[in-house]
Amino acid sequence: MTLLQLPGLTSLPALSHPDLLAPPVAAALTTWPGAERMAVVEIDPGLADTAAMSAAYDVPLTAGANCVLVAGRREGEERVAACLVRADTRADVNHTVKRLLDVRKPSFLPLERAVAESGMEYGGITPVGLPAGWRLLVDERVVEMELAVIGSGLRRSKLLVPGDLFPRLPGAEIVVGLAG
Repeated sequence: MTLLQLPGLTSLPALSHPDLLAPPVAAALTTWPGAERMAVVEIDPGLADTAAMSAAYDVPLTAGANCVLVAGRREGEERVAACLVRADTRADVNHTVKRLLDVRKPSFLPLERAVAESGMEYGGITPVGLPAGWRLLVDERVVEMELAVIGSGLRRSKLLVPGDLFPRLPGAEIVVGLAG
């Protein structure tokens, strides 16, 4: 099998390099069907944010996918979701996510809480290895991507994932129109 590649970055088999993954991500990869098709690339941690990484490594935004964490309450119950959308789009939090979570007012999870509860670094949060009680909403356009560059749980690396693997993530819900 050919390892996934991005120009200018050295791809390594993700399953063989848990040192480049946050612990919950490394653990999740061991049970994700198709993980052997994934690669990891090491990057400058100062360039972990999507726009900076795209510019520095000449990766188009259309090749990236971002994961944002959203929460809201209904009848005293908190509902949390991870939303995975292409990097050239934004999650429709005020309409689509609000409706799917059935909450009054959705908002992004505060940074400190997102990091603590996910076990991942800010700028590296990924849909792989998230807490079991969180919903995982994946925009249908991410599934259509030949190769998606996503977080690895750490700022110093990125995962390269064939788009057709995202529906196999535990609990993944493919949503038409999740992103605007």
